[in-house]
Amino acid sequence: MTQQHSRKQPLSIAFIALLAVTLHQSFAATDAPPTAASQTTSPPPAPPGRPERGNYTVTNSNGTVCLMARMGLQLNVSFSSASLNKTVLDVVNLQPNVTKSSGSCDSDSATLLLKADEKTTNLTLVFSLNATSSKYHLSGVTLSAAWPDMRVPFSASNSSLDYMRGTLGRSYMCREEQTLAVTVNFSLNTFQLQVQPFGITGDQFGAAEECQLDEDNMLIPIIVGAALAGLVLVVLVAYLIGRKRSHAGYQTI
Repeated sequence: MTQQHSRKQPLSIAFIALLAVTLHQSFAATDAPPTAASQTTSPPPAPPGRPERGNYTVTNSNGTVCLMARMGLQLNVSFSSASLNKTVLDVVNLQPNVTKSSGSCDSDSATLLLKADEKTTNLTLVFSLNATSSKYHLSGVTLSAAWPDMRVPFSASNSSLDYMRGTLGRSYMCREEQTLAVTVNFSLNTFQLQVQPFGITGDQFGAAEECQLDEDNMLIPIIVGAALAGLVLVVLVAYLIGRKRSHAGYQTI
């Protein structure tokens, strides 16, 4: 009897050890974190398309127009998101149908204030005129916004800019999209832009001075066309020379 009892004891210990290992593996599988396949993340929002072009004017106290602008505007703003708890970049189109324009003009400064009620957005553009050179430029941009997901209201300003250079009495035009860097967390995209802050006659834009982007885009087709014309001319000259030599070979001596 003693020998049989001693043989069963190792078998019981082995069975208990196997059971403990099995239970441990089952608990480990239950407590394991979900795999990457089971985790769902929402895709980033798609960027908006080209903004609608709006018409904005500023009038003097006597009722005459002192600033005109026709353009599409897009805001690129980096801010602290309350829902995501991190800094995000939001691209927002300024909608002309919910944007009101106002401003003021004097002899060497013109201000255009755009207030969009849709997202509580205020955008200010300041143009400065050099009376000596009769040249103007966009010298300042300010943006204040209080969008729903912002942890705190956003504010950015720069009064040392040098964009949209034009001549007094003429308008500045840029059909191509251009990006105006204002601060590290705010830039402004313009589309189909035409603006004139000084020297307006009636309510019409003066002769347009095109931006460098438009001039470059016009220059490329001219260069390509000139290159193709040159190639055709080279081929034609080579053909005529070859034909002349061929006729010379059949002359009688």
